[in-house]
Amino acid sequence: MFAYQKTNRYFAQFADSLEPIGGEELAELGGRDVKPVYRGAYFDADPADLYRIVYRTRLSTRILAQLLKFDCHSTKYLYKTARNIDWNKLFGPTTTFAVDAITVNSSIKHSQYAALCLKDAIVDHFREATGDRPNVDTDSPDLLLNLHIDRNKAAISIDTSGGSLHRRGYRKESVEAPMQETLAAAIIRLTGWQGERPLIDPMCGSGTLLAEAMMVAAKIPAGHLRPRFGLEALPDFDKSLWQRTRTEADAKIEKLPKGLISGSDLSFDAVQAAKANLAMLPGGRGVQLAVRRMQAIEQITDSVIVMNPPYGLRLEKGSDMGAFIKEIGDFLKQRCTGSSAFIYLGDRVLAKSVGLKPAWKKPLKNGGLDGLLLKYDLY
Repeated sequence: MFAYQKTNRYFAQFADSLEPIGGEELAELGGRDVKPVYRGAYFDADPADLYRIVYRTRLSTRILAQLLKFDCHSTKYLYKTARNIDWNKLFGPTTTFAVDAITVNSSIKHSQYAALCLKDAIVDHFREATGDRPNVDTDSPDLLLNLHIDRNKAAISIDTSGGSLHRRGYRKESVEAPMQETLAAAIIRLTGWQGERPLIDPMCGSGTLLAEAMMVAAKIPAGHLRPRFGLEALPDFDKSLWQRTRTEADAKIEKLPKGLISGSDLSFDAVQAAKANLAMLPGGRGVQLAVRRMQAIEQITDSVIVMNPPYGLRLEKGSDMGAFIKEIGDFLKQRCTGSSAFIYLGDRVLAKSVGLKPAWKKPLKNGGLDGLLLKYDLY
């Protein structure tokens, strides 16, 4: 038996700063004994709970099922240990695979070389046992393995997600520096919005915040559009249970109420991208979109406003970022009474330029940006 089969314990990866709400989501979806740690959380789950979490989690990037954990001070020992794993229970020589690896504070310094050692061990195992070998496919492998070495403790796991779960499948078009889906989902969760009143994004870009909001309001599972999941490679995979889990979740999808979600952007190309992306989701054409500058909006009342103002690559050349953010603050103060606004800023220093006192602020990282989400109650 592999480690996860003995313990029923798994690991969910999160982007940095999402650990608290990620742990909450795991518990809501059926995870037990949830223990958040840096950039993830350990949790217990039986197969039904695991399948539900993998299919519905909006905040996790990967769910890992550990095969083996062992002391590892050298690449020679890594190779030797990995070669002795009974890989035949997981896949055969006709299966393609890939290895993601990371090493931290360990004798093995180079992640890519560690991944290569594990890959060689697997190939040599099959070559000796069958005379044939599986091929590596880094783009779309049948099986994705994860190797994590921290302080000379190595863990080899199956990625039950089959690739990062932020890839929902709806992003067909994009603009420069798009927001990652899991961050957008975290922002929507932190607003507390469940579809009770209109949600508006006046700087929607390619529509990621709108898409994640729509998936919440219409109860669309985060994995609804993904064609394949890594858990199908688990040796104890239950196909009928997996199909039942997906069918039950999909049966709860609801029609999006007209006018509930809307967005706009001054860029025609961005709005066209948002339309194409939202159209991938069931009922996504019900999201109202317009090519319009924020300043052209006369009034917003009794609504939830979310926005990720352009910065860096997305900001027009020669723009004064501080003045631009102040203009957003003035717009909220003068035209959005009775609403709640949530602004994600990729640069925390810009928060003071809004000119409004936030009800709260929460750090949220997006790629290399050390960002901040701010809430404003507009009376």
